[in-house]
Amino acid sequence: MKGYRMIVWLIAACIALCAAGARAEVVIKLGTVAPEGSIWHDVLLEIREEWRRISNGEVELRIYAGGVLGGEDEMVRKMQRRGLDALAISGSGLPLIDGIVSCLNLPMFFDSYADLDRIRGAIAPELEASFEQRGYKILSWTEAGWVHFFSKTPVRTPADLRQLRLWIGTGDPKGERLAKELGFRVVPLPTTDMLTGLQTGLIEAIDVPPLFALLDRSYQAAPYMTALPFAPLSAATVITVPAWERIPAAYREPLLTAARLSAAKLRTEVQRAEQEAIAEMAARGLTIVELDAAGVEEWRRESAAVYPRLDCKVEHPALFERALDLQHAGAPGSGGN
Repeated sequence: MKGYRMIVWLIAACIALCAAGARAEVVIKLGTVAPEGSIWHDVLLEIREEWRRISNGEVELRIYAGGVLGGEDEMVRKMQRRGLDALAISGSGLPLIDGIVSCLNLPMFFDSYADLDRIRGAIAPELEASFEQRGYKILSWTEAGWVHFFSKTPVRTPADLRQLRLWIGTGDPKGERLAKELGFRVVPLPTTDMLTGLQTGLIEAIDVPPLFALLDRSYQAAPYMTALPFAPLSAATVITVPAWERIPAAYREPLLTAARLSAAKLRTEVQRAEQEAIAEMAARGLTIVELDAAGVEEWRRESAAVYPRLDCKVEHPALFERALDLQHAGAPGSGGN
């Protein structure tokens, strides 16, 4: 009887091992600085569940949120060393992977989210092809919001901002170069030290999306927000090609579609939440510094003057000219959309 039970146990164990082998997980490790509970993190959780459903549990997206693996520059290095498989990363970190995305970071270039969607959608195939040549695949595009200036004193003109010490994230050499081309005095600090820098006076202004300023309460230390959408902070979810190719081929296209559908919903949510964040901060004491048409034009004129010296124009002139043509095609009175 004992021998019979042993045989039954061995057969059951073999069946379980065979089933486990058939359902072996492909684990994709993804890092992000997006905090747990944020709308960006919620969308990543949604993608994880969709990937589980589509792959019948064979593909597991393991998310490391809130910068627990370091800032974006550090996580890019980990991905390059294959310590991470994927990143949900902002437009500030994307140029560390491929500088071609600097063409999405031009100040005062896009007039609206619709304008960004139109131009980015047109040049995305070229951007994505460049990433693939470097060994990375773009799963989806989105944005973290529209960058505004938050400051300790009112900022209406570029000259006003030049009087203040402006925060710039460490590991963002292209962003630092852009700020210096505009004549701004920058102080590089990790994102985690930004609020402390404001509180101690080490920095006097920051350029972040309103949702970020609300989330970490930095608006309380920099209580003036310039009503100027300076630039959209694009973002993307990126995976290494070797990690993508570990996923069974039959699942790849459905997983890609799921990631892009979730990102499209996130774009809508970010746009809505951004306006709610501004209203909430204003109700809590934030002063909105309004600009007239002449004031906006001054920012636009000074920004456009530095385009010829920026990486997009210097390193990718054909792409820059194409983006410029698309911008002109969509300008009011041009006959574009």
